[in-house]
Amino acid sequence: MSDKKYVIGIDFGTESGRALLVEVATGREIAVAVHPYANGVIDEKLPGTDIRLEPDWALQDPNDYLEVLKHAVPAVLQQSGVDPADVIGVAADFTACTILPTTRDGTPLCFLPEYRNRPHAWVKLWKHHAAQPEANKLNQIAAREGYDFLPRYGGKISSEWFVPKVWQMLDEDPEIYAAADRIIEAADWIVWQMTGVEKRNLTTAGYKSIWSKRHGFPPKAFFRALDPRLENLVDEKMTRDIYGFGTKAGELTSQAAAWMGLRPGTAVAIGNADAHAAVPAAGVSEAGRMVIIMGTSNCHMLLSEDDRIVPGMCGCVEDGIIPGFFGYEAGQACVGDHFAWFMETCAPASYTQEAAAMGVSLHDLFEAKAAALKPGESGLVALDWWNGNRSVLVDVDLTGAIVGMTLATKPEEIYRALIEATAFGTRVIIEAFEASNVAVHEIVASGGLPDRNRLLMQIYADVTGRPIKVAGTKQGGAFGSAMHAAVAAGEAAGGYATIQEATRAMAWLRDEQYTPNPAAKAIYDELFAEYKQLHDYFGRGGNDVMKRLKALKVRVLKD
Repeated sequence: MSDKKYVIGIDFGTESGRALLVEVATGREIAVAVHPYANGVIDEKLPGTDIRLEPDWALQDPNDYLEVLKHAVPAVLQQSGVDPADVIGVAADFTACTILPTTRDGTPLCFLPEYRNRPHAWVKLWKHHAAQPEANKLNQIAAREGYDFLPRYGGKISSEWFVPKVWQMLDEDPEIYAAADRIIEAADWIVWQMTGVEKRNLTTAGYKSIWSKRHGFPPKAFFRALDPRLENLVDEKMTRDIYGFGTKAGELTSQAAAWMGLRPGTAVAIGNADAHAAVPAAGVSEAGRMVIIMGTSNCHMLLSEDDRIVPGMCGCVEDGIIPGFFGYEAGQACVGDHFAWFMETCAPASYTQEAAAMGVSLHDLFEAKAAALKPGESGLVALDWWNGNRSVLVDVDLTGAIVGMTLATKPEEIYRALIEATAFGTRVIIEAFEASNVAVHEIVASGGLPDRNRLLMQIYADVTGRPIKVAGTKQGGAFGSAMHAAVAAGEAAGGYATIQEATRAMAWLRDEQYTPNPAAKAIYDELFAEYKQLHDYFGRGGNDVMKRLKALKVRVLKD
């Protein structure tokens, strides 16, 4: 043992899980290891079978999560040479809402041979959108019956969230629903596997499961109105006991400790959602500073001392991000995925060859070419709905569009227009906050994209008209989880009493900052006006062509 103490944050993402070892006193990142999921995102057919999934499904294999514990955590210990006795805490965060059905002891139903070939027995990933019919019915019933929780979620419950996904399971495979003793967020399930104790976290309960600190879950009458078989969902398959993050969930069992190479009895924090964990990791524990976690999607996190109704938000939860504040969440469902789609499907072979000849990545080549363009030069404007719209329209049936294409349009112009579209989507979200008197003074960026694309960061500053700072860590979720692990371990073990104390001691910002360019901002104001017209025309019922085309696609594929 040494005088130095360490914590481990484990971030379970969409394609992989990563473990990060952090020194408690300084926030210094000691080692990181990434373990890819063997089955990745399951969206075509179940592994090892010919069973095809319908459109908008997205599943995962919970065994992939266990493999992260067994490989990524031992890897950071091996890299660092840190004595496991000096690791005082572990915490995990997850994409949300990601849920799975289990037996009473936590065994996933998809682990059981009799249910292995049943899609509803598997994990439903956050971007599983096939529960949209259930979400639509839920919103209609909640509005008709006068339930007051809808405004807390921007007026709509998303198909990505807990109740619509559970209801879809009940609708399409009631035997799986009946067999599920528990239906649980993956963030809570992985903590259960580490500690042997089932405890559910406040963040996913509040943002994804229609729970509030003041009112709890909706009454049984609401669930009965959805479907009489759902009346006792909370008491039979969930729990009313909810725990705030930073709370100690339990301690590593002997089995989990053996998997991870740690000592039994090591403190384990309550689970968390990835974007919410990243806020203190960005050095933010006060109101008015928006943290944008920029990756495959964008999550916009904001603290306020006031409880406001903001149309189109993903949720407003008391103590949902930092204790003592109302935590607001908004988001864009397609950002990094947007650019990856373009590279995979639209990049000409000549550009691929040029990048190879220069010894740079295709992304780097496109960034350089797009950076040489002036705002407005391409004559293009795009809608960033390649994976639906999360905020402020809350509609997964919306799709992408590019307006202004000609025979002279160049690939880099399309690429830049896609970046600008995501920046315009962020501006819509910021303006919605400000219209509801929730201030956004500056932006702190976190996630993978700020490290890879300086052009993107400058465009966001120019479009929003706000300075953008960058979180010191490149591992927002994992670092934030490590901070919560230090709080769960407590002062006596060498950790911290509160997440605010951990933020002051451990988090830091980089020296670089992106400042809005007034001339670019003026052009982007004009382009944003065009974007907003398209946004409202296609997104607010002026023309539902996107939904009609999507419905036609589904009908043709089913025939």
